[in-house]
Amino acid sequence: MIDAISFHALFRPTHVAVVDLETDRSFSYRALDRVVDQCAHWLVDKLGAKSGKRVAIVAKNCVEILFLQLACERAGAIFVPLNWRLSAAELAGILANADPALVLKGKGIETALEGHHGEMLSLSAAVDAAIAEDHQPSDPAWRAAWDAPSTLLYTSGTSGHPKGVRLSQKNIFWSGTNYIHGNEVSTDNVFLCDLPMFHTAGLIAAVRSPLLAGGRVLISDGFDPKRTLARIADPALGITNYFSVPQMAQMMWNQPGFELSMLSSLKTYTTGGAPNPKVMIERFVGAGIMMSDGFGMTEVGSAFGMPTYSREVILGKAGSCGVPLMSIEPKIVDPDGNEVPTGEAGELWIKGPSVTDGYWENPEATAGAFHDGWFKTGDMVKRDADGFFYLVDRKKDMFISGGENVYPAEVEAAILAMPEIAEVAVIGVPDEKWGEVGCAFYVWVDGKELTAESIKDTCGQKLAKYKVPKHYRAVTALPRTGSGKVKKHELQHLWRQSGGSDS
Repeated sequence: MIDAISFHALFRPTHVAVVDLETDRSFSYRALDRVVDQCAHWLVDKLGAKSGKRVAIVAKNCVEILFLQLACERAGAIFVPLNWRLSAAELAGILANADPALVLKGKGIETALEGHHGEMLSLSAAVDAAIAEDHQPSDPAWRAAWDAPSTLLYTSGTSGHPKGVRLSQKNIFWSGTNYIHGNEVSTDNVFLCDLPMFHTAGLIAAVRSPLLAGGRVLISDGFDPKRTLARIADPALGITNYFSVPQMAQMMWNQPGFELSMLSSLKTYTTGGAPNPKVMIERFVGAGIMMSDGFGMTEVGSAFGMPTYSREVILGKAGSCGVPLMSIEPKIVDPDGNEVPTGEAGELWIKGPSVTDGYWENPEATAGAFHDGWFKTGDMVKRDADGFFYLVDRKKDMFISGGENVYPAEVEAAILAMPEIAEVAVIGVPDEKWGEVGCAFYVWVDGKELTAESIKDTCGQKLAKYKVPKHYRAVTALPRTGSGKVKKHELQHLWRQSGGSDS
């Protein structure tokens, strides 16, 4: 069984593994290994060894989340980090599905947790109780099988229906390995994680990957553009790697007082979670910041990435999510499951050891997500002659206007290139003449305003006429999941509420 923390505890015991920035606590690999053992003993005392019981955590980012995930692996329990931003009703549905034996609640979480049958404890109190005991090594026999579920990550719910993705130790190891080799991660790298640790990008890519490589992770309790910029610019922290969704990069770019020199310590700025507009990549890479777009998802882990060694490649392929990472086998298919020619768009299917085997207690969703061993991502992509992949859009977000396929991501990229626009999301809405047309929801950059007509005119210069949105709605913010993805089903609801009016 592979255990990166115990390996590095022997190989580089005094090397700093993790720092909790909010409490200024630092743990070497030896210290981290010890705390994880103590938490594993505590879990075995509570639940039994190799129990497969679920341990749910509702907490803002903190080092205790990492302790418990690693401890669940060593104790043979299943770790379930939950989105603390969800309402009590939303959490109740997830808790009913996961049916945890323990629910651990972090500091400052006000949401009432109902509808579960397990014991509820304070996260900090639980860890304090665990580390108060004398240290004894955990027993390897407590672990579940390498390919058995060890973590449940609930999908972000952009469609409104989160599902529990089963991730094994094997899946997590290979996702981390993919990320390491795709981003040249080593023992010298220092990652800042302020993506939520209930999401694969935060927990797996930004935390577990650098720890697998023997690097260092700085855990922040959340993203704040001003604070994040200050931390990346701080030479005492020595941050070399940052991972965010494109929206976070846009927010930092628009931050008052922003200067690209604040990011000059970064060896790689990785983006994922949504297509990164070409204009954004050109802004950052043109100024010397190696912005590498990639693609991954909860069900497949880190899957694609841009080569980080070449500024010319990143600029020349701006808009691409890169090439398949080491263990990923992709194919692009038409609606009948037949592979499409180079340059044509189709649905992305993936195989590989980082891919989940399905959804927790949801055989119908599991059956619908796979075909002959291939995971059907639901993302529309195309591949160029050099083997680089381009995200076109989510299959379900595409709409048909006058018989033509419209991919909102392409329209969004055209609008986001306008310096007055901070955020934008496009959806398809009913239209008597064309069947469906686009509606653009947009947020202005502070102090700048645009008329709908000026946005429409700009789109008309860049896009085919059928792709240009018919409707435009200025909003103060876009509804987003905890991982930063736009909740397009909520925008559909807003459209219906307005009765189809732009006012």
